[in-house]
Amino acid sequence: MFFDSHCHLDRIDLSDYDDDFDLLLSTIEAEGVMRMVCIGVTLESFDDMYRLIENYEQVYCTAGVHPDYEDTTEPDVERLCELAQRERVVAIGETGLDYFHQPESPDWQRRRFVTHIEAARECGLPLVVHTRAAREDTLDLLRRHDAKEVGGVLHCFTEDWEMARAAIELGFYISISGIVTFQQAQNVRDMARQVPLERLLIETDSPWLSPAPFRGKPNHPGRVRLVAEKLAEIRGESIDTIASATVANANRLFGLD
Repeated sequence: MFFDSHCHLDRIDLSDYDDDFDLLLSTIEAEGVMRMVCIGVTLESFDDMYRLIENYEQVYCTAGVHPDYEDTTEPDVERLCELAQRERVVAIGETGLDYFHQPESPDWQRRRFVTHIEAARECGLPLVVHTRAAREDTLDLLRRHDAKEVGGVLHCFTEDWEMARAAIELGFYISISGIVTFQQAQNVRDMARQVPLERLLIETDSPWLSPAPFRGKPNHPGRVRLVAEKLAEIRGESIDTIASATVANANRLFGLD
C-alpha cells in the first residue's frame, strides 16, 4: 500500500474519468494507494477543494498559499489557523520560496513564508514547503522562526543532499516525486539514495510531473507506485520496504492513525 503525500486532486482534469471524481479515486485505489493529501495553493480555491474531498476518508488536505501565486489574497495567521480547524486539514502549506519562477519578488515571498511558519506553530500542524533556487533563505527562515517546533516536509525535493540533511536536522521529511524517474535527474537519484528511510516520503504532485514511462501525460496519485519502485531500485531496498516506511512516515508526520 502507498501514501501519496502531495497531490492536487482538484486540479486533475476529470474529463479523463467521465467527469466522475469517484472513478478517479477508484483508479487510484486500484494502484494500491491507501491515503493521499490534497494540497491547498490559494485561499480562493480552498473551499471548492475542501468540498471535493471532505467526504472521502482516504483523502486529507492542507491550507496555504503557494509562493508562485502573487496576485491572490494574502494569508494571515488567523485565517490559516481558522482553516486548519477543518476536520480533513493536516498541515499548513503549500508555502515556501520559489526564486526560479519568481526571482524578482523575494521580499513578499519571505513575508508570506514566515506567516505560514507562524501559523503552523500557532495551530500545531506541520509545514508543507516548496523550495526552488532558494536554498539559503529557505533554511534560514525555517531556523530563525523555529519551524523545528512543528517540522514538516520539503516536497518534490530536487536540491542536493547537503540541503536535505540540514532540513532533516530541523525535523523535516524529504519527499521524492516522479522527477526521480527522469533520465536527466541523476542529481535527484544521488540525493534520494542518501535520505534516511525514516525521513523519506513519496508523492506525485499530480496532475503534474508524471513519472516515466508516462512523462508529459496527466498524472494521478496512483502513479506514486512508480516513484516507490524507482526508489527501491536506486536504494537497493524492496518495494515493500519503501511502501511500508513511507506510509508510516506520512502517518506520523500528518498525525494520522
